[in-house]
Amino acid sequence: MVQKKEVKNYTKTGIIAAAVIAVAVLGAWGVSALNRGGASVSDAMAVVSSDAASAANMRIAVIRMDAIQTTADVLKDLRSQKESYESKLRDELTKKQKELEEEKAEIEKSQDVLSRDALQRRVVDYQNRVTKLQRELTERAQSVEMSFQKALNEIQEKHLDPVIEGIIAKKQLSLVIDGRMARTGADVANLDITDEVIKALDKKVSKVKMDKPQGF
Repeated sequence: MVQKKEVKNYTKTGIIAAAVIAVAVLGAWGVSALNRGGASVSDAMAVVSSDAASAANMRIAVIRMDAIQTTADVLKDLRSQKESYESKLRDELTKKQKELEEEKAEIEKSQDVLSRDALQRRVVDYQNRVTKLQRELTERAQSVEMSFQKALNEIQEKHLDPVIEGIIAKKQLSLVIDGRMARTGADVANLDITDEVIKALDKKVSKVKMDKPQGF
């Protein structure tokens, strides 16, 4: 019987998270924390059955999510879109920095010409422009990241997840594990399904366009 995916709250940190992992580990700290109040661990275990999956009946596979991130066409294209916006932002930053450096030099030259009040006003205006530029560039960089994450989530939810779920159903798998956390022997046949996931994902979708970030 196929075990359906139970975890839908993926980590979103700029990369696609592992799509199907249903294993959690409670360390010593967690156990000691439970013992500080409420029922004892032994009492709590009364509601836990002794039933467990039998290894003889399980069909397990491994997916290397890092390989999917770097190899799948749609994810390579998405990174390229993001890098294009970031390149434009860097070019603009370089241009603005040069302009500000030239203005700073002019202010320094005018110290002996301008009155104290006029010089102060010019310095304040310069500082305000620097602050405004920093704020605008930060907001635009954040907008690029937000657009990237939105497209990334769309790829995962609309394309990658259905592909993995389809492979789970076709192969009648009981459990799929993120290969970055697995240690496997070399003689296990048909365990790693990463290449099949990539091929199926490439066939399903090759490009998802990022929303145009604010300020571009």
